[in-house]
Amino acid sequence: MINAIAIDDEPLALKVIENFCAKIDFIFLEKTFHKPKEGIIFLEKYPVDLVFLDINMPAISGLDLAKTSLQETMVIFTTAYSEYAVEGFNLNALDYLLKPFTFDRFEQALQKAKAYYEYTKSHHLEKRFLLIRADYKLHKINIDEILFIEGLDDYLKIYLAHQKPLVARMTLKKLLEKLPPSEFVRVHRSFIVPIQKVQKFNNKVICIENYEIPIGVSYEEEVQKWLTSN
Repeated sequence: MINAIAIDDEPLALKVIENFCAKIDFIFLEKTFHKPKEGIIFLEKYPVDLVFLDINMPAISGLDLAKTSLQETMVIFTTAYSEYAVEGFNLNALDYLLKPFTFDRFEQALQKAKAYYEYTKSHHLEKRFLLIRADYKLHKINIDEILFIEGLDDYLKIYLAHQKPLVARMTLKKLLEKLPPSEFVRVHRSFIVPIQKVQKFNNKVICIENYEIPIGVSYEEEVQKWLTSN
């Protein structure tokens, strides 16, 4: 399932996208925003796979928003202005929908998104880094340097080898989706660990370097299975 949001200053345009998404079974439109700044705030907290993005908006251009906030996110531009098409594709947008667009044209764009999404998932293990936004910067994190990840309410604290921990606004669930599934396991409602970094463990605690990470009661059985088989 592809999780998406739509940002457009025209409520009617958002309604069209909402209605079209409801007809496609592999897309889940989480929210729509007619104020771009509200969309940006949401993305900082809850990154998604795809953004439908208008270009000509009063507060911020969709092109500028894509440059600054959506480096890791699929983008489909939706606009009434064809002159932005070249710049839109230069930003590696998946598609460019010229308003008013039909459902067939919308579905064609979504099929592109699905193909790209499935391709990146199938080649996930080849990508050995994450791009994480923190401290108003985009940080490139080597997956092999992650010691463990701690959830802190609306934030994450990513502990790294030989570096200071990185604090980012993201959910544990969303970050876990970005990590190689055979290499990382959730051991507690607030902790994710890389299996190969575990030095010792019992039924209550996992030790990684000088850290002791608790194992949640509801995770014990799954954690024991993962660690003993690896």
